[in-house]
Amino acid sequence: MKRTILIHPDPRLKKVCAVVPDVSDAMRALADDMLETMYDAPGVGLAAPQIGVMERLVVLDCVKEDGEKPRPLVMFNPEIISSSDETNVYEEGCLSIPEQYAEVTRPKEVEVAWMDRDGNAQREVFDGLWATCAQHEIDHLDGKLFIDYLKPLKRQMITRKMQKLKREMARG
Repeated sequence: MKRTILIHPDPRLKKVCAVVPDVSDAMRALADDMLETMYDAPGVGLAAPQIGVMERLVVLDCVKEDGEKPRPLVMFNPEIISSSDETNVYEEGCLSIPEQYAEVTRPKEVEVAWMDRDGNAQREVFDGLWATCAQHEIDHLDGKLFIDYLKPLKRQMITRKMQKLKREMARG
């Protein structure tokens, strides 16, 4: 089932999320809903707080090449174990901040540990877009948005645009 994505500013997007105690059928169903919502948006990642669920769950799929097999990843309680000193700059966007993009510098490689949808511990080293996406989504679980990395003026400008967009959406 497709869920509604919260638009910044929303207080839920600034909260730290709770650890998922165990991977239940309800949590797996939530992950499936999140994947459907992410693909429909379309996006390459989605964190549970973006749909108003304050739990540590993210979904990713950074496969963008046509004809390449999708690689949906479901991560419960993801955490970055290590990150490279080398950095990458990517123009980031966010489904909760539609049509706004900005360059963000992050570690080029990260090692992430998480529980998969079967409750098994997983660990993988990501680089490139996958590394950026994993860090961006894990930030959401800690109440941090990509615009928090920007200079105050740029961040305020984007926030004002989102407030205006929300007013327009409310008017319908």
